[in-house]
Order: sequence, then C-alpha cells, then structure tokens
Amino acid sequence: MTRKKQMKLAAFFHPTGHHVAAWLHPGAQIDAGTNFRHYVHLAQMAERAKFEFIFLADSLAIWDGPDSVIQRWPKYAAYFEPVTLLSGLAAVTSNIGLVATTSTSYNEPFNVARRYASLELISGGRSGWNVVTSANAAEPANFGQADLVAHAERYKRGREFYDVVTGLWDTWEPDAFVRDRQSQIYLDPAKLHTLNYKGQYYSVRGPLHVGPSPQGRPVIVVATGSPEGLDLASDIAEVVFTHQLEIKGSQKFYSELKSRTAARGRSPDSVNLMPGLSAIVGTSLQEAQDKFDFLQSKIHPDVGRSLLSVALGGFDTSDLPLDEPLPKELDNFVTERNTSSLTRLVKTAREDNLTVRQMYEQYAGARGQRTVIGTPKMIADQMEEWFTAEATDGFLVQPAVLPEGLTDFVELVMPELVRRGLFRSEYTGNTLRENLGLSVPVNRYLAR
Repeated sequence: MTRKKQMKLAAFFHPTGHHVAAWLHPGAQIDAGTNFRHYVHLAQMAERAKFEFIFLADSLAIWDGPDSVIQRWPKYAAYFEPVTLLSGLAAVTSNIGLVATTSTSYNEPFNVARRYASLELISGGRSGWNVVTSANAAEPANFGQADLVAHAERYKRGREFYDVVTGLWDTWEPDAFVRDRQSQIYLDPAKLHTLNYKGQYYSVRGPLHVGPSPQGRPVIVVATGSPEGLDLASDIAEVVFTHQLEIKGSQKFYSELKSRTAARGRSPDSVNLMPGLSAIVGTSLQEAQDKFDFLQSKIHPDVGRSLLSVALGGFDTSDLPLDEPLPKELDNFVTERNTSSLTRLVKTAREDNLTVRQMYEQYAGARGQRTVIGTPKMIADQMEEWFTAEATDGFLVQPAVLPEGLTDFVELVMPELVRRGLFRSEYTGNTLRENLGLSVPVNRYLAR
C-alpha cells in the first residue's frame, strides 16, 4: 500500500471547547451552544486553514445527573441541532466539508436520508454523516422507551438503517432531471427508482423526493473502538474516528482497519483513519503547560466524577474517594453504554495505578482523546511521527477551548505542517469527496 502524501485534518467543535472546564476560561465563548455567529467565525477560520471538514457531535437528551453537576457542566444543555446548524454554515462557506452525528436509534431512515440529501444540495456536495447508535441512557425516555436497546442489537439495527438511507439516496440517477421547457419534460421516469425495502426492523417504500447529490452521496463516518464498530467501519466507513493514545496501539488499529476493509472487497485507501487530537499550543513548552494547568485547576470534583461515570458506561462514581484507585467491582461491571470506553479506561487505570482524581483529570482534557502539549514544532513532530509510521491518515483536531484553541492551532501549528509538506495549502476540489481523495459511489441502479 502506497503511503498517502499528505495527512487529512478535520476540526471538531464542541461548543466552548473539549476540555470539561472550557466554559470557565475567560477567552471561551460562554454562550457558544446557541451563538450562530460563534460557529460562523469557527467555520470560516477552519476553511481559511483548508481543513477537510468540520464536525459536530449530537445528543438527543440533556445529560441526566444531579443538580450539583448540572449547574457546573453545560453538557448538551443548550445547543443547536447539528444538521440545521451546518445548513446555515453552508451558506457562509464554500469548500470545507460539513459533517454531523445522527443516531440510528431514535430517528427514521427516511427523515435522515432527506435531511442529509438536502444538506448535500445546499452545500454543493460537502456533507457527511457520522453513523452512531445511541448510548445515552437519558435518550430512550424522549422517544417513549424505557431502556437502551442491547448493544449488539443496536449495531444490527444501525446497519439496516444505513442500508435504507443509502438506498433512498440512490432514488435518482444523476441525469434523471431533464428540465426542458421546450419539450415540456421535467424528468425521466425511467431514472426514478422506488426502494420498496422490507427488512427485520424497517419497511420503507420511497422514493426520496430530493434530487441527486453532486458527490454521489454524503461521506460516511463511523466513530468506534469496539469489535462490532470495527466490523461496521470496515464495511461502510470512509472516515473513522477513534480513541488512540499510543502510537503502537494506533498502528495496530490502522493495520486491522485497512486489512478488514480490503477483505470486504474495498480499497484500503477508501477509508481514512483520523484519531482525536487535542493540541495545547504555546510559543514555549512552559506557556503551553501553563494553559493546560489552568484548565485542569478549574475541574470541579463533582463534574470530574460525573465525567468519569459517563466514560465508564454509567458506573456510579459519586461517592468514590478521589485519591484512591477505581474499585474492583468495575472489573466485572456490565453495561450497554460506551463499552469500548469502559474497557479502555479500566485497563489504563489498572496498568498505571491511577486514582479516581487522576483518571478524571486525564479524561477531562479531551474527553478521552489524546492531548499533546508543546510548541508548534513539538506538536508537528508528533503528528508527523504518527503519520509517517502508518498509525493514522490524519487527525480530528479537538481544541480544548474555543475559539482560542482553534486560533492557536491554525496560526501556529498548521503553517509548520504546510512547510513540511504534510498538509496542503489549497483545496484540491469542490466536494468533500474530492478533498478527501474519495471516489464517487456509483448509483446501484446504474451498477446493475
């Protein structure tokens, strides 16, 4: 396999930033979740820097926790529905991709297909769908359900959901719309296809009443670290987000993802692995460390415990002593939520003999993603090492504080990457697929 010449970079915007105490930073946009101009500023900055795309996460419920935590942690408390927000950002950007999370657990395939097909046309072919199954225990009650669906069944249902959505996206062949006034022919009915899908979980007739996409269909993203997720990713993903803290672990994951993708009959280059990266940048190492230490000092213990509980799949951490190791009961804890995160964190805690406080401090900086602290050269060195060692195709950049963290990365780190030839200085295309180096999927009816 030929090594890609340049890495891919995307920017993940968590409203005030990814550090759990970001909103307490004096430079953070404190009302970021519902401040449209804030997102316009971020999106246009990311586009000037030539990021492949911006990414927005989602939740279908306000986090359900004690008042002592809710009052101190604005976790999904007030923020825009992401596809709606990206539709607005499409009007003020021209090249950058627009990717959002939409759950297969509490949506209908037809609605999701229509939503992203509309974003495709509004943006001129720059959209992407992060396919997830819901693991937030507060979400089912918003949809008339008592509990989360079992982990394995969520993935089976999610795969069928994906099949329906992509089938609906193929409703129209690329040249189906004639739109000729003289002949009075608007469309060619022979190039309109009704899905008529009937499966284990869904029955959807179609057709989809949105026209064909400029890039064939939205780019498919999968965020995973579990075996089930890796199977799904190798089958359908074109971009994969993952938690990787060590280069050797990422090399192993990279190799397995590419091998499994090839085994599915797909080119290994048809999928881009992009682990999360939170870069704390300073003109000196001390300045960068001071920035990080300030944020760490603002973590309230109640928030830290609750953050850790979420990462551990709902294990109750509220009464755990802060300066003692995680309890042994966690070794046999069974959950339907965040199973890969639970396994990874317990393994880390045992290997490094970390206390509860040390665990949540380690996790708070980037929600479990890798944090790198240093000068632009130091950060570029680490990024280059991972890229050239085939541990990644690029990175999902997760600024600790917004907008300051994005500004630091764009103005200090990216020029160094461009200087080294690791990242481009201009966009290479107009659609997200073109900029990611991905081929246009062939409409299934044309393929037949």
